[in-house]
Amino acid sequence: MKKISLTLLSLTILFMANASFGQSAASLLKGMDELMSAPKDKEANVKMILTDRSGKQKIREAIMKQKGQYKKLYKYTAPEKQVGIATLSLPDDIIWLYMPAFNKAVKVTLLSKSQAFTGTDFSYEDMSGNSYSERFTPRILESSDDSIYQLELMPKSMKSRYSKIIAYLDKTNLYPLKMEYFDKEKNYFKYATYKYKKQGKYWYAEEVIMKNIKKEHSTEIILTKIKFDQGLEDSEFTVENLKPAK
Repeated sequence: MKKISLTLLSLTILFMANASFGQSAASLLKGMDELMSAPKDKEANVKMILTDRSGKQKIREAIMKQKGQYKKLYKYTAPEKQVGIATLSLPDDIIWLYMPAFNKAVKVTLLSKSQAFTGTDFSYEDMSGNSYSERFTPRILESSDDSIYQLELMPKSMKSRYSKIIAYLDKTNLYPLKMEYFDKEKNYFKYATYKYKKQGKYWYAEEVIMKNIKKEHSTEIILTKIKFDQGLEDSEFTVENLKPAK
């Protein structure tokens, strides 16, 4: 009887430890989400550097505006053939794409969201306004580095292009340092590295590099002239506002 009681006690402790462990994983991922979406709004100049396997580069420039977590607008300003292309992310995982050649905005479908975001190494899914906590179930992995948390993120939706993402978080501030992406066949095929900087009371990703291992292609995103909490109006984030002003 005593042996049975000890066994039950051990199982109870193990169950409670696992439950606590899972709760900690959810708290860590939520903390990352809250840090990334902390500003009421933000605006920045964006420089994108696309580099192919031979080292040849293409440079693009854009203006980015974001309000809250779900509203994000990109408008390309250079080079000339990219000028006027715009994307708009809205609540409920809605994304609109405006192409000047067609003079109209089209909604990006679920299938298209797995494709490249305007020719970069990011997908439309990567650029989604939905938080990681909404899209993934986290689990803490053991890490040999005491300065980071390592999380395994499993997609909640079968429509995701990823089988999982491994995220490495700064232990002090909970911003991501690196994310490793695995495709539906569970192959590790790309990764993103992040350089975070603090301005005022907010942390933001000053530089993000997404590297596609198979294609030997990368996209570097650099933010400059960032401004927070300017009071951006909702009217900035409408489909009608995607078209260039006449």
